[in-house]
Amino acid sequence: MYYKNNTAMNKLTKFRENPRLFLFSLMAKTSRLWPDKLYVRLLYWCHVGGGISYSKPVTFNQKMNWSKIYDRNPLYTELADKYKVKQYVKERLGEEAVVPCYGVWERFEDIDFANLPAQFVLKCTHDSSGAIICRDKDTFDYESAKKRVGRSLAINYYWTLREWPYKNIPHRIIADKFLDDGSGHELQDYKFWCFNGEPRVMYITNKGKHVYENFYDMEFHPLDINHGFERRLPEYARPEGFELMKEYAFKLSEGMPFVRIDFFEVNGHVYFGEFTFYDWAGLKPFKTPEWDKEIGSWIKLKQ
Repeated sequence: MYYKNNTAMNKLTKFRENPRLFLFSLMAKTSRLWPDKLYVRLLYWCHVGGGISYSKPVTFNQKMNWSKIYDRNPLYTELADKYKVKQYVKERLGEEAVVPCYGVWERFEDIDFANLPAQFVLKCTHDSSGAIICRDKDTFDYESAKKRVGRSLAINYYWTLREWPYKNIPHRIIADKFLDDGSGHELQDYKFWCFNGEPRVMYITNKGKHVYENFYDMEFHPLDINHGFERRLPEYARPEGFELMKEYAFKLSEGMPFVRIDFFEVNGHVYFGEFTFYDWAGLKPFKTPEWDKEIGSWIKLKQ
């Protein structure tokens, strides 16, 4: 998912940099009134600029948005569901690759906190970027968590960006094991772009106010791809489980024209993170447009 709530100041800054985003903010308020094809076409224009051809999409971002309309494989809904996907991955990679889950509930009031460990992570099964981390049950702000979960349960994320797999996911809550590598920092995400069952590009990104993205090939050589964010220097170290991540990515991406598969590494142990079918919702312009076309050519659409 790409869209996140911003402060008024951040929105004003974005509107100044790209006035078309003001139109998007108005569209989002009435999104259920717009037919999919027109909405996605305008969404693309607002964020990326230019037009999108549904008959002959060329670039990576164009093909991401084509897929929202035409590649509606029902499996994608299962794989975007943060609870159901665990069984899918377990069957293909083994239980050791799946982050343990302590339970699933339909309401916050139903969560059995007494039987949860001291540390855990709450997530909504249909959500994106909304994890709530509990590092200590004794100091956990339950009321704040309840409000955040309530807001997430009330939202259907499909309508904002037309990312189709989110439309029919049951709205539930899960509690996952809190993964900690002892560094005192959030775990690093390793994100693999896979094309027709083959991982060809991966990137590493941080979580914070200033976002970086460092792209690498499958030998972990740096690539000069700029997907809208600066590169972090010095370069990241090659993760210990890099080869295993590639093996997992091959197994999980089979039969899909494009999918991004994320992994975590905790002291050498590799865990599956999530499937993403439209990286940044196909709305993040490349500052290296030649890569937008090159990577787009790797996606073989089933037209």
